[in-house]
Amino acid sequence: MSERLTRVYRAAALVLTAAALVACSTTQATGRPKAQSAASRSAPSADALSQRSPDDIFVQLREAARSNDAPRAAALAAMLTDYDVPSYVQYFQIKPRMFDRSGKALLDAPDDDIRAFLRTYDGQAIADRMRNDWLLVLGKRHDWRTFDAEYPKFALDDDTQVKCYALMSRASRGESVTQAAIDLLTTPKNYGEGCIDMINTLAASGQLPRQEVWHQIRLAYEENYTSVGKQIADALGAARPDDTLLDMAATRPAQILARGVDGSEASRQLALLATVRMARSDAMLAASSFSSIAGSLSQDERAIGWGAIGMRGALSQNPMAINWYRQAGSAKLSNTAQEWKIRAALRAGDWNLVRTGIEAMPAALRDDGVWTYWYGRALREAGQGDAARAQFQKIASQPNFYGQLANEELGNKTMLPPRTVVTRAEIDANRSNAGFLRAAKFYDMGLRFEGNREWNWELRSMTDRQLIAAAQYANGIELFDRAVNTADRTKVEHDFSLRYLMPFRDKVDRFSKIVDLDEAWAYGLIRQESRFIINARSSAGAGGLMQVMPATAKMVAKQIGIDYSPGMMHDIDTNIRLGTSYLSDIYSKFDGSAVLASAGYNAGPGRPRTWRSTLDRPVEGAIFAETIPFNETRQYVENVLSNTTYYSAIITGRPQSLKERLGVILPQ
Repeated sequence: MSERLTRVYRAAALVLTAAALVACSTTQATGRPKAQSAASRSAPSADALSQRSPDDIFVQLREAARSNDAPRAAALAAMLTDYDVPSYVQYFQIKPRMFDRSGKALLDAPDDDIRAFLRTYDGQAIADRMRNDWLLVLGKRHDWRTFDAEYPKFALDDDTQVKCYALMSRASRGESVTQAAIDLLTTPKNYGEGCIDMINTLAASGQLPRQEVWHQIRLAYEENYTSVGKQIADALGAARPDDTLLDMAATRPAQILARGVDGSEASRQLALLATVRMARSDAMLAASSFSSIAGSLSQDERAIGWGAIGMRGALSQNPMAINWYRQAGSAKLSNTAQEWKIRAALRAGDWNLVRTGIEAMPAALRDDGVWTYWYGRALREAGQGDAARAQFQKIASQPNFYGQLANEELGNKTMLPPRTVVTRAEIDANRSNAGFLRAAKFYDMGLRFEGNREWNWELRSMTDRQLIAAAQYANGIELFDRAVNTADRTKVEHDFSLRYLMPFRDKVDRFSKIVDLDEAWAYGLIRQESRFIINARSSAGAGGLMQVMPATAKMVAKQIGIDYSPGMMHDIDTNIRLGTSYLSDIYSKFDGSAVLASAGYNAGPGRPRTWRSTLDRPVEGAIFAETIPFNETRQYVENVLSNTTYYSAIITGRPQSLKERLGVILPQ
């Protein structure tokens, strides 16, 4: 973190000790100590701990709390009696007493300590985090009286498990929650104990139909959470298949399908589970195997099977996917399978299926701007121009990829909105914001997770002007990522010079010109890759402003003739030089397609070549981007090119066309 940010924190009278400053200098943007010492991997002696700075001990306390090691957390917390952020010391001491080492809630959690903590830190971000944890404990206990008293105070309300417990509480009072539960249960990786408990409870009371239980099991198998699927199967009661058959469907699906279908519900549903699993690895084989048993299934079951195969075919960009989806008809599919039905139709140019597929989506999914845009396009293809314009108008003001495209469908180009200018007094008011000061402390230590929690909490009730002032404050102390993210939240009043910051302008401009690269594109990529965090590092090992992978950095350095060592990754000049050189090289190899080159920068050049090789006709760049099978890469390409269009508008001062940048992707 910058020296300027450190000075801001000091100015707030939260002075770091000299030892703490040494510790801060050895941290990285990931929030971990730069050197993963033995102390972070095994419990050090008390003498060893006493030689470490308070900040180092705090980081170890944080890790003990994350692993729910209560004895170690208590010992470490006892050494931080006068620490600058006592709320987190207390939280990290209490939290491991609420969950076991596997992360499951403990029924004997210390309620009195939790209540005292919530009273002491009422209104702070960490109190909301504590309440989230406590609600998981209360839900597991089925202590609905206390749960119902605390749940309305949970401000963020962003935990799927807590929402499942809330529905259980309502059901315990005799309310019908069937549809609410079905709407909530879309992502098995988020279910945890709470949603499994809810599924079993609602199934036992008759509120969750058996076909919905089987749908949930298939959904878990589809997303590779087979252990979750087996837990959900408990809701079937006496009709539950034994673990041997459930395991066989998950790991040896061919054996299940080879057994055939005997007509029983369990046999039919196991065949569908096996089909879902086989399709994950080989859609063509799954289609062949499923054809042999489809006649023994009901019409709805056949449709479900073909839908699962269609999704995997679409993800592998198999041209047969559209035919498999057509056989699925209007079957109830997972949200992911429904989305890929539309993408398969887009690739095939089947606008009628695009339209009917979107119309069949659940309302919450259909209202996403992505599908609003494509629905408008499908209506226009059907000759319903007025209806199409109504769809485009819904999202045309949204400053994102599909908002920009919708705006162009209405005959406009991307322009910058009027800039709202705030006063110095409005900016300076943020200097005394306690949450921002805690965030500064955490950022200075490299603890971005806690820093972001504190920063974002303070933004929740701000007006647009206050958000712009907070973004200006962040920019002034060189928290560039917070400046961008904060300015991104405004709804009516805006400052796009903050949304689309351009720090290090002389360097980006200079190195872009050397390789004849569009400066706007370089900035669009940096904004997406690192949000201008100089020492950002990804889980895959990419580093710096342009998130260059080590192997790529070494290769590019050799090509352009510079001596390179891994330690240079976070040098701003070196990182930008390597990143712009690599992007320019990919661009030339992909015939000047920004879509393909952006995808190649994120996923490696080989993958967009493969995706392009499956085309049998030219497709719009927007369709190619929408049908990229990797979620991360698809969103990356869309965001980079949306960013680039805005940066170009800033740099040139003229309206810009995103559609022109996307172009048309030709078959290889």
